[in-house]
Amino acid sequence: MSRIVTYSPAYTIVPTYECFNHCTYCNFRSEPSKSSWLSLSEAEAKLLSLKNQGVIEILILSGEVHPNSQNRPTWFQLIYDLCKLALSLGFLPHTNVGPLSRAEMKELKQVNVSMGLMLEQMTPKLLQTVHKNAPSKIPHLRLQQLELAGELRIPFTTGLLLGVGETVTDWKETLIAIANVHKKWGHIQEVILQPYSPGERQIWNSEAFDINLLPDIVAIARKILPSTIALQIPPNLVTKPEILLACVETGASDLGGIGLHDEVNPDYPHPHYQGLAKVLQSRRWQLIKRLPVYSQYDAWLPTNLGNVVSKWRMRLLIDLSGKEEVGSR
Repeated sequence: MSRIVTYSPAYTIVPTYECFNHCTYCNFRSEPSKSSWLSLSEAEAKLLSLKNQGVIEILILSGEVHPNSQNRPTWFQLIYDLCKLALSLGFLPHTNVGPLSRAEMKELKQVNVSMGLMLEQMTPKLLQTVHKNAPSKIPHLRLQQLELAGELRIPFTTGLLLGVGETVTDWKETLIAIANVHKKWGHIQEVILQPYSPGERQIWNSEAFDINLLPDIVAIARKILPSTIALQIPPNLVTKPEILLACVETGASDLGGIGLHDEVNPDYPHPHYQGLAKVLQSRRWQLIKRLPVYSQYDAWLPTNLGNVVSKWRMRLLIDLSGKEEVGSR
């Protein structure tokens, strides 16, 4: 068996923090019209500074502008332009900006190698609690986004948020919903198991999810989801090395995007990948870089994106071969 764990060298670009949802556990959002939007010139300066720094993935992560807002077209154009800019500089964009229309997703497919949206939990009871003021967190709307991604052949990432008032049964039902969509379209690359972690900006008063339970959830997910779907564990939210290793031994195979800062959980900085590599090496696991699109989906990409991805695959292959040669001496 191949003892490999992957991660994506990533940097997050935020077009705007404003969001019409008000999830009570959120440490990311700002009120509409209360924060400035990122300009293309600011983004270009930042992206240029990342050249030759080992970054591959540019995660476009945004607060949500209401579908009926007069600002929605401007917001969407900014997201599209940011993806196009990242591509022009040789990076691989991955967009996660909330539910999108079919037309919006179809357009973004041309400038993204993959996209994502957290399903979180399928249970509607959260609409009475943590999602009471979050209209886009209606479960069937988010599941519909997964369906659209499949229809449009967009490589997709989704996931569960753990510890926000759901039950073990809810976990299983959410995982089954993801599995069923994937069996229909075959487009889910990875599923994130994200433990709720309190931050300074939230208004919800609740304890962090007990990460000691995480290996058990990995085992449940591994039984329900097809084997082709990778399970992702955020290492900055799983601070106990023994729990991280237990998750990997149980079936998790990816640590997600690792960069300078976690925008969604700003109180929990990402660990350095070299430290993670040492933890994994203690159990004979090898940590290697990956692209934000898994290789089995390369044929789905438009030609221009496929060409950029091919160059990155060659670079990673050369890099990995060089490390193996050094290690064998």
